[in-house]
Amino acid sequence: MKGRISQANLNPRHLEILEMAKHNGFLATEELSRLLKVTVQTVRRDINELCEKGLLRRYHGGAGLASSTENVDYSTRQVLNHEAKIRIAQMAADFIPDNASLFINIGTTTEEVAKALRSHKKLRVITNNLNVAALLCGNPEFEVIVAGGVVRGDRGVIGESTIDFVRQFKVDYGVIGISGIDEDGTLLDFDYREVRVAQAIIENARHVLLVADHTKFGCNPMVRLGHLSEIDALFTDRQPPESIQEVLDKAGVTLHVSGAEAGDE
Repeated sequence: MKGRISQANLNPRHLEILEMAKHNGFLATEELSRLLKVTVQTVRRDINELCEKGLLRRYHGGAGLASSTENVDYSTRQVLNHEAKIRIAQMAADFIPDNASLFINIGTTTEEVAKALRSHKKLRVITNNLNVAALLCGNPEFEVIVAGGVVRGDRGVIGESTIDFVRQFKVDYGVIGISGIDEDGTLLDFDYREVRVAQAIIENARHVLLVADHTKFGCNPMVRLGHLSEIDALFTDRQPPESIQEVLDKAGVTLHVSGAEAGDE
């Protein structure tokens, strides 16, 4: 049965790939090729075989563990594609002017945005992320307002009281992260409670900025947050797949791409 394949039936390289996936969450094809000392074509065949067995899920540029119900742990997400997240965050921070009001929600990429905003002037920030609050409260020109609610292990704050708190405000910018963007433009995440807070942020921000690295393209967690047509700008590190690009174009969403592909923006 799919997803119940015995690891005894796998060759040593497949076992090594699965072990890497457990520790790293996402596996880039080129990086696997280098680590395993095999060609990119061989890695792609390995990934295809493991995906067919239901042990991995194919994402843009690589593969990861096949789960639509459980995210990788916070410490792994912090280091996963960290350099790309820094570049994405700097683009988003440059987009936000001084003297602005904004929401910043839960996520390792939104936390990088908070770091990139620390040199701004006179920001008013409402957040349900205690990590973001800790990063920004040191600037005496900032007013940082923290939503109340249930605190998760990653210091994200969720719950009905969090949603009610967010709905008291109407701000200039909402900065949100996401766990997956489906090919049809659906925005997806793992925790329905976190999703409801993000939906309240979208409803109460004049401009919604989505920050997401390329591994989120085609990733399919089970909880629907919304659609790309509900955001104003997407900040990412690689050009999206054609299907997602078409959704962005149709919805009039501005695309910002960092790194080597920035010229294609």
